[in-house]
Amino acid sequence: MSPRRSRPRGDDNQNARAVTGGTWLERTESYGGEEWKVRAVAGDSGKVYRCPGCDQEIPPGVGHIVAWPEWGGVDDRRHWHRACWSNRERRAPNLMRGRGAPRY
Repeated sequence: MSPRRSRPRGDDNQNARAVTGGTWLERTESYGGEEWKVRAVAGDSGKVYRCPGCDQEIPPGVGHIVAWPEWGGVDDRRHWHRACWSNRERRAPNLMRGRGAPRY
């Protein structure tokens, strides 16, 4: 028995481009009536991020999605869990932080 292919055949993601310096793929998706740049990252920066979809922390070493508006810059990037980004249209942001907690 031969092993299954881990990647689909053909070029299904035609608007993805390889980012120099790594193997990340950057693609464009629509969300909230805007075009967003989306990149999957390995999470090896050693930082803790907060997902805007579920308001939970993304610990270091966990792969996740970085998304930002197409017109935006570095300050507009948000780090999402993969599942939260996939279900972003079906759920509202869960803002359960305390009054004095930082926004992100």
